Amino acid sequence: MILFLQLFLAHILGDYVFQSNTWVKSKRKRKLRSPHLYLHILLHGALVMLLVWDTNFWLPALVIMSTHFLIDILRLYLPAKNNNTTFFVLDQSLHLLVLAGVAIWWQEMDVSLVFLQSNEFLIFITGIVFVTMPASVIIRILVSRWYDAAKTPDDESLQNAGSFIGMLERLFILTFVLLGRWEGIGFLIAAKSIFRFAHIKGHPDRKLTEYFLIGTLLSIGLAMITGLFMKYLLAI
Repeated sequence: MILFLQLFLAHILGDYVFQSNTWVKSKRKRKLRSPHLYLHILLHGALVMLLVWDTNFWLPALVIMSTHFLIDILRLYLPAKNNNTTFFVLDQSLHLLVLAGVAIWWQEMDVSLVFLQSNEFLIFITGIVFVTMPASVIIRILVSRWYDAAKTPDDESLQNAGSFIGMLERLFILTFVLLGRWEGIGFLIAAKSIFRFAHIKGHPDRKLTEYFLIGTLLSIGLAMITGLFMKYLLAI
């Protein structure tokens, strides 16, 4: 369990937190000729070695880097519509299967850093990281099919404000779930709904309302499921 959490944390840091949109666009446009593709793979290897903190882990790290490279190449060379939900889920599932396989293969590994040997620490840090950027990307991909239909010509907002609001919302919900304060989630949803209503009522468009509800429910659901799963892992 500890090793898989270390590898999963390295994965979400490398794929969502430290990979910028510039890297993603470069990979999609230039594919094998993109230097960012190779930087991305090296970053994953470095994060794996840093979090596992064992020089003997170089072979499994190399396996993770190689398979990550092959999976990314496969996705890059699929048809242009490969950014939909199905391909995203397949892509991430393959990465997770590799991590699980490596964790099972190397489960007897000895880790020298005490704080990284703690299940509790890894569960908390992985859950917190997951509900920030990774969850934002997942939600954005899941609702992307409705974006064009829901957007309005005069829709203006602060750059990346929606993403940051979503991350803060999920962090609060995660905290409430872990503390068992479910009433706090209800208060947060009510407060957000009041502010959102002020915007939506100026655009009496059913599509916009539905788009907002889908995104909000996905965000809340992901945070709640993450919190409940963390509580389950902490209890076993």
